[in-house]
Amino acid sequence: MKPKFGYLLPTRERIMRGQLETAPLLALAEKAEDQGYDSIWVGDSLLARPRHDPLTTLAAIASRTKTVELGTAVLLPALRNPVALAQAAATVDQLSEGRLILAVGIASDLPNVRAEFEAAGVPFEKRVGRMMEGIRLCQALWTGDAVKWNGRWNVDCETLGIVPNRPGGPPIWGVGTARGSLERAGRHLDGWLPFGPDAKTIGKCWREVQEIASNDGRTPQELTCAAYLTVSIDENLEKAQEGLDEYLQSYYGASTDLLKSMMACFAGPLEEAGRWLQDYVDAGASHIVLRFTGDNEKHLDMFMKLRADLNW
Repeated sequence: MKPKFGYLLPTRERIMRGQLETAPLLALAEKAEDQGYDSIWVGDSLLARPRHDPLTTLAAIASRTKTVELGTAVLLPALRNPVALAQAAATVDQLSEGRLILAVGIASDLPNVRAEFEAAGVPFEKRVGRMMEGIRLCQALWTGDAVKWNGRWNVDCETLGIVPNRPGGPPIWGVGTARGSLERAGRHLDGWLPFGPDAKTIGKCWREVQEIASNDGRTPQELTCAAYLTVSIDENLEKAQEGLDEYLQSYYGASTDLLKSMMACFAGPLEEAGRWLQDYVDAGASHIVLRFTGDNEKHLDMFMKLRADLNW
C-alpha cells in the first residue's frame, strides 16, 4: 500500500520569527494540496511553544481546500473544556466535510509545559485522566443524543446542536511510545502517530499496539499507524546537519543530541531521504507527516519529486 504524505504547517516557526500574519500559512496549505499532499497538520501549545490556535487555523484551511485531510499534531485536550472542544471540532469537521483528524497527546513533563498547564488552571498531574475522560465526553456529545455526564465535568443537555460531518466524529490518534501511550492507542483510539525515535522502535511499538487492540476485541487492521518525521534536506550533508541542529535548538531550546535521540530526524540529500522514509513504511506507517526545517516551499517541491520517484 502506498503511504499518504502529510505536511506540518510552520505555525510555531512563524511566531518565533515574529511573523504573525496567517495568509502565508494558508498559501502553503493551498500549495500542498495543489501538489498532491494528502494531509495538512498543525501543532498546539498555549504558552510553552506559542503558535496560532490549531482548530481555528484548520477552520480557515478548510475553507481554502477541498480534498486534503486536516489534522492536529498534536492537540492537547487536557488544556480545554471538552464541551467547547467538542463544539469546535464538530464545526471544523463540518466545514471540511469530514476531513478532520485529531492526534492528541498529554504533553511532555517540562518546566515550561507545567507552567502552561498552571496558567490554564489545569492540574498537570491529572492530565492523562482529564484527556481520556474529555475524549469520551466529546464522543458522547458528537452522537447528537442527549447527554447526562457526571465526572470531572457535569453535563446535562438535550444535544450539542452541531455534530461532526463524519458519523461518530473525527478519528482520534494517540502519540508516544511509552507503554501507557500504546495501551491508550490500542484500546481506545483510532490510530497512532509516534514522533520517533527510529523506524525499528516504531515497528516494534506498532506491533504492540496491534496486539493490545486484538486482545481487547478490536480489529487491528482498522487502526492507522502514522509517523511524524523531521527532515532537513541539502545535497551537502554538513549543511543539512547544521540546518537540523539550528532548527531543533531554536524550536526547543534543548540539547540537539538529546532531541535527535528521542525524535525521528533526517539530515542529508533527498535521495537518501527516500531510503530512510522507506524504513518507516516497512515498519507499518501508512501515513507520513513531514516537518521541514528549512525553506518550506522548497521542501514541499522536493518531497513531491521524491514521492514520484518512489512511485508513492
